[in-house]
Amino acid sequence: MITLLGEKYRFCDGLSRRSFLQIGSLAMGGMTLPQVLQAEQKQGLGRSHKAVIMIFLPGGPPHQDMWDLKPEAPSEIRGEFRPIGTNVDGIQVSETFPRMARMMDKFTIIRSIVGATGNHYAYQCLTGRNTHANQPPGEWPSMGSVLSSLHGSARAGVPPFVSLAPNTGHRPWGDPGQAGFLGPAHAPFKPAKESKDDMSLNGLTLDRFGSRRTLLQQFDTLRRDVDQTRRMEGLDAFNQQALSMLTSSRLAEALNLEKEDPKLRDRYGRGFATFKDDGSHRLLDDFLMARRLVEAGARCVTVAFSRWDWHGGNFKQGREEMPMLDQALSALVDDLHQRGLDKDVSVVCWGEFGRTPKVNKDGGRDHWPNVSCAALACGGLRHGQVIGATDKQAGEAVDRPVHFGDVFATLYAGMGIDINTATVPDLQGRPRYLVDDGRKPLREMVG
Repeated sequence: MITLLGEKYRFCDGLSRRSFLQIGSLAMGGMTLPQVLQAEQKQGLGRSHKAVIMIFLPGGPPHQDMWDLKPEAPSEIRGEFRPIGTNVDGIQVSETFPRMARMMDKFTIIRSIVGATGNHYAYQCLTGRNTHANQPPGEWPSMGSVLSSLHGSARAGVPPFVSLAPNTGHRPWGDPGQAGFLGPAHAPFKPAKESKDDMSLNGLTLDRFGSRRTLLQQFDTLRRDVDQTRRMEGLDAFNQQALSMLTSSRLAEALNLEKEDPKLRDRYGRGFATFKDDGSHRLLDDFLMARRLVEAGARCVTVAFSRWDWHGGNFKQGREEMPMLDQALSALVDDLHQRGLDKDVSVVCWGEFGRTPKVNKDGGRDHWPNVSCAALACGGLRHGQVIGATDKQAGEAVDRPVHFGDVFATLYAGMGIDINTATVPDLQGRPRYLVDDGRKPLREMVG
């Protein structure tokens, strides 16, 4: 480790600015300007700024109690919640989602997500791939890292890939999304709550930073010929992003919720900063923070909300968690529309699998990888519809099964990325397609 010493200033995640400038000590998204221009020219994006907000519900939410109710099923299957109508004829959701019901024309509900493994991790929801097996060296990258590689930073001073997921007790539930074979230059940036307001130079001159940057560049080619992890390759991107963040207030401004109208914050709700057991917190501010980050220039923001592994007390917990999700998710989608961001920013909300059709003896539902659901919004995609259907018990997909990779293909399409031609290079320089063979954008959403 080579460290460039300087004055100590506190930075994000409890790091000092001295630590922040350690070579290889922190991985965050970013690209050099020539790479940005090359990637955007290749994708035909020019100066447009497409983005995605990915909301993960750790533990596997009960699809049949949220967006795929079965009121005609026996009581041990249908549960306690009743369906309510929405502003789209023929579509019903749970009574615990009244706000979503009033704006269903802005959502698409997928009731036939298949391909889950039954494992408690966010992997499928972050990569679009359903297994850790048979991965290339370095492993598959998450969508945020792919977008960082293809597009780079949209605006100086804001990392392309930001994760608001906290460090959860069950660590896979707080997975921010991994860079995989794309290397640390495209890993997510994770701002720490206690240091959000400390992302400026605070008296350190640009001249001093410039001299440090020159010195860092002298090490740029060190061991590049034997590096197999892209760590050295990421130094230019890391250094440029670090300098950009510390000389710009844009990221600090985006992370400062005090800049928002209190009435808007109340629309989102505040939630609870405390963790729910070994899951995530229920911080509704994260939904607003995600909007602020994509508006500021982030291309992908990941959020983890609460804990949904309800083997007992399913309906009691549902009455607590679902209205909070309903409030924050609906406020986010409405806010994006109000700000004219609905054509550019896609939203997806889902978990790693569904729950058993039958309620168990403890009043809970157990793991059910056979089928689950998802809610999508914005992104210039077609909404106001339901895709797919399950059987009378919500146990199996009987119409239009949709894989995680199909949803990813749809999100990429919404961002103007052609999955048939776009690739990212693996550690051997081999071009890799963004989704698995056979995965396609949902025709109902992209035409």
